[in-house]
Amino acid sequence: MLKILKYSFYDLMRSRWSYVYFLFYLILGFVLLFLNNDVNKAVITLMNIIIVLTPLIGTIFGVMYYYNSREFTELLLAQPINRKKIFMGQYLGISISLTLSLVLGLGIPFVLYGLFKSTAIFNFGLLLVVGSFLNFIFVALSYNIALSTENKIKGFGYAILMWLFLAVIYDGIFLISLILFDEYPLDKFSLFATMFNPIDLSRILILLKLDISALLGYTGAVFRKFFGTSLGMVLSMSILVLWVLIPVVRMNLKLKNKDF
Repeated sequence: MLKILKYSFYDLMRSRWSYVYFLFYLILGFVLLFLNNDVNKAVITLMNIIIVLTPLIGTIFGVMYYYNSREFTELLLAQPINRKKIFMGQYLGISISLTLSLVLGLGIPFVLYGLFKSTAIFNFGLLLVVGSFLNFIFVALSYNIALSTENKIKGFGYAILMWLFLAVIYDGIFLISLILFDEYPLDKFSLFATMFNPIDLSRILILLKLDISALLGYTGAVFRKFFGTSLGMVLSMSILVLWVLIPVVRMNLKLKNKDF
């Protein structure tokens, strides 16, 4: 598995799109720091970009790599190699390369600007951790979609629809539900609904860490009451870990019965 991981990692690192992804975050970091002239404000602005863009990039890279390397994967499957090791190596290679581009691309400008001397270092660290989780989550979800769909066009379509649903449509349904049922106690419903969407959960964790949960209104008070505690933070991180593990387990189960 390690050899396949290394191959996938180096293959992606040689790709021009990996450099584009890295340069985008590098330039974005310098621009935000130049415009805001404050690390804390730059982190807040950066949150809105990472929460939406990172899942999209992870989804596209995951689906694209699976379909583009299908012939090479079939060649590996013809060898006496466990198929789980092949796909887990590819999955980890993609996720780690994307995470490295994110961490280095944003880390370099913020470190040069004096991040270690700023009070925003923990907020920035949480931002990178959440962004890394989103990479691993959406690459796993996109691989599940690709494994279930032989047609490349349909696979891309389903993957983009999944990202669109979790990034935009889910929030709309959630807000409409809160408006329609505002006469009922919705504390538990709000918490559970948030946990079923990794993007929303990541956004709320960062907002609470930045102490600007008042922007969430009524739900902000509920989330702060729960997520603001140490137990809430630990449970939230555990749920993000589950969002990584469940698609990976499902992917391995799918591999047992899939005919390549």
